[in-house]
Amino acid sequence: RSSVRVLCGSNWSLVLQGQWMLEFYAPWCPACQQIEATWESFAKESEQLGITVGKVDVTQEPGLSGRFFVTTLPTIYHANDGVFRRYRGSRTLEDLQGYILERKWEAVEPVAGWKSPSSIMMHGMAGLFHFSGWIRQIHNYLTGTLGVHVWISYAIFILATLLIGLLLGL
Repeated sequence: RSSVRVLCGSNWSLVLQGQWMLEFYAPWCPACQQIEATWESFAKESEQLGITVGKVDVTQEPGLSGRFFVTTLPTIYHANDGVFRRYRGSRTLEDLQGYILERKWEAVEPVAGWKSPSSIMMHGMAGLFHFSGWIRQIHNYLTGTLGVHVWISYAIFILATLLIGLLLGL
C-alpha cells in the first residue's frame, strides 16, 4: 500500500492546508519512473517529517497540471499553507528529506501571487487545459469512430474557430 496521496481535480485543494510535497508525473516518462521508488520511500517517512507527500498523473489530470503550469516532468512543488515553491534540487531521498528538515524551502522564492495555483488566472489556465482535452476527444471521435479523414477534422476545427471569431467580433 502506497503512502503517497493521489491528487485530482476534485481534491487538489487539500494542498492549501499544511505542508506538502507534490510530484507531477506521467506513467510513460522515464525520469518519472526513475524517481518513483525514491518518492515512495520519501512518503513513508512523511509522518516523521511532518508533511504529506502527493502525486498527480498529468495524463489523467490536465486541468490540474495546467493550474500548476507544469511544462517538464517530473515537476515537484513544496506547499506550505497555500504558499507554493518549485523544488529544483536533487531527487535523492537524502536531499528531499534535507529540504524539509533543514527548512531549505524558506530560501526559495514562492510562486508569484498571480501564478499561484489557487489564483483566478491559473483557474482559467486549468479551464484551457480541460478545453484542449475536450477538443482532442472530439478529434479522436471524428477520426477514429466516424472514420473522418484527419484533414477534414482539421478543416472542421478551422471553420469553427473562424465562425466563433466572427460571432464574437459582431
